[in-house]
Amino acid sequence: MDIHEDPAGDPPIRLGLSLGYWGSGPPEGTAELVGEAERLGFDSVWTAEAYGSDSLTPLAWWGRGTERLRLGTAVAQMHARAPAATAMAAATMDHLSGGRFILGLGASGPQVVEGWYGTSFAPQLGGTREYVAIVRQILRREGPLVHAGTRYQLPLPGGAGKPLQLTVHPKRQQLPIWLAAEGPRNIALAAEIADGWLAGFHAPSRSDWQRQALEDGFRRRRETGRPPSFEIAANLPLVIDDDIEAAADRLRPLIALYVGGMGSKRHNFHFDLFCRMGFEEQALHIQDLYLAGNPRSAAGVVPVEMVEAVALIGPPAKVQEEVALWRHGLPTLLLVDGPVRRLRQAAELFL
Repeated sequence: MDIHEDPAGDPPIRLGLSLGYWGSGPPEGTAELVGEAERLGFDSVWTAEAYGSDSLTPLAWWGRGTERLRLGTAVAQMHARAPAATAMAAATMDHLSGGRFILGLGASGPQVVEGWYGTSFAPQLGGTREYVAIVRQILRREGPLVHAGTRYQLPLPGGAGKPLQLTVHPKRQQLPIWLAAEGPRNIALAAEIADGWLAGFHAPSRSDWQRQALEDGFRRRRETGRPPSFEIAANLPLVIDDDIEAAADRLRPLIALYVGGMGSKRHNFHFDLFCRMGFEEQALHIQDLYLAGNPRSAAGVVPVEMVEAVALIGPPAKVQEEVALWRHGLPTLLLVDGPVRRLRQAAELFL
């Protein structure tokens, strides 16, 4: 997407393979899945992290067998690493991949940040802005690192440290940095300072508020003179089945987990996202059941309309008809997970 163009334009759709993060151990058949994605003409492969497997190691391990796929983190958690550590990893990955790395960053949420990493979550917008600025400064390698911000002060005032410069010469000083964002202010920030937006769940027919947030950010971006190119990625859950309820059942537990269990009653950004889509009443019901310890019941009350808003599900003819909603919407890159059969179905629909 070029920010000088109408965001409702029709750029070509590309597909990415979403590997996510592990369950109790590494999933079987991942190397074959990555190989099939490259053979089918997919654009990229993406890994994630929560509080189990990290995002960088699997990406390097499975990415080593690829030649063309871009390699991205969706996402690397900002609170997991100091900005300098992230910049070091990004420079390393970009060299090893021959310039194919995309640094996707995200803040996670208060439960993980404060419970797992033991750092304060707020204030987030300013912290993200500083984090990205420091990573970019390191990768530009224009001089020793000095930053006097609210969250980060480098070198540490009053300490023994001195300004240092990255010893590795980055393959790309303008290595792409994408931001995961769900709320309007974070989406606007991504449009202002990043090279791409990782949207997560996306409802093509309920995205007017996201368009407005993007335009707010693009307006500030033009004022700063950042390059106009900008990419948008969204997850595409895909289940082709003649029985639409059976198709929805495949995704109901996932939606219930995110709406009801990925956070607390006070802080759950996925819950907020579905409310902004117009599903506030349904989201409240799901959340109440999930937080009461009834995840199966929470999944059971996810309406099919809620699943259809953020996924392609149902018989082949219905799915084919709804492809246009995604092809003409905001995302330029759709992230699909395995198995191989689903990758082939997605390739037939979009490529």
